[in-house]
Amino acid sequence: MSKTKPLSLLFISGPNLQLLGRREPEVYGHDTLDDLYARAKARAAERGAALEARQTNHEGTIVDWIGEAPGTFDGILINPGAYTHTSIAIHDAIAGVALPTIEVHLSNVHAREAFRRHSAVAPACLGVIMGLRGDGYVLAVDAMLNHLERHAKR
Repeated sequence: MSKTKPLSLLFISGPNLQLLGRREPEVYGHDTLDDLYARAKARAAERGAALEARQTNHEGTIVDWIGEAPGTFDGILINPGAYTHTSIAIHDAIAGVALPTIEVHLSNVHAREAFRRHSAVAPACLGVIMGLRGDGYVLAVDAMLNHLERHAKR
């Protein structure tokens, strides 16, 4: 009997998300990024998957991580932070690696400033989860694993 390799997810968070827990808690909640990652990792582990979490304030680093993901990760979860609205580079990296990707936001960007209502990244993604604060990180894990498991059965 052959054992299948556990699914592996990469969760990338972009600029200023290291400030969670003290940055605008009325918008983002009181959880720190470590809290959110711990919940996401626990959910992945419950489902027999692995999750690696990374945060950077640098767009090029995000692009590098996405480019290095194929062969190591089965899917990407990404909260690009402010790069959501401006980064064609992140969009192109996601499109280029052809790994299923889900964009995640803690706040409902459509209920905020007009400039936040456009995502340059979303068109390259499988879907977007937003407005559910920390629950969105856990829901993104479930959504990605559901997608990957359905795809594997075809």
